[in-house]
Amino acid sequence: MLFATWKKVATGCVVAVSLAACQNTGSNAPLETQTATVGEYQLGAGDEVRITVFGQEQLSGTFRVDGAGYVAMPLVGEVEAKGKTSRELETAIAQKLNEGYVRDARVSAEVITFRPFYIIGEVNNPGQYPYANGMTATTAVAMAGGYTYRGRQDYILVTRGNDPEKVERRAPINTRVLPDDVVRIPERLF
Repeated sequence: MLFATWKKVATGCVVAVSLAACQNTGSNAPLETQTATVGEYQLGAGDEVRITVFGQEQLSGTFRVDGAGYVAMPLVGEVEAKGKTSRELETAIAQKLNEGYVRDARVSAEVITFRPFYIIGEVNNPGQYPYANGMTATTAVAMAGGYTYRGRQDYILVTRGNDPEKVERRAPINTRVLPDDVVRIPERLF
């Protein structure tokens, strides 16, 4: 009888360990932006920016950051935008314009259209969605129609778009979502 009881306990442990091993919880490596305390938005390929050069209507307009990370401007040509904030882009454009094209150039840059993010897994409407500045995973789930009945609601798995290794990491539900991120809502066991 003692052997039969021990066998049931051992079998139960094997099943529990097997179920836990089957569930992909992502890397436990730290996520550099666990909560909604991330710095200013950095531009990348696909962003659309409204650039205004004050007093120079012909130089102003809406420009898209190309695949290489540049904005093509009249007169000055390509200006690197990838990885820069809108304030840094303003400064870079003003410097180029001040090199013989415009005297005392004053430039304003505003992001009109952000790159999208992606949400997959246990949400009602997985897919690509437009990024909104300051959004969290909770907001992303709401945009995707909420959780399915099988969705885990205590954490997410996220692959950062700017991560060259594309490692999926486990993060809290209040994690800030960034453009090009892939957010995966895992399935709960029961």
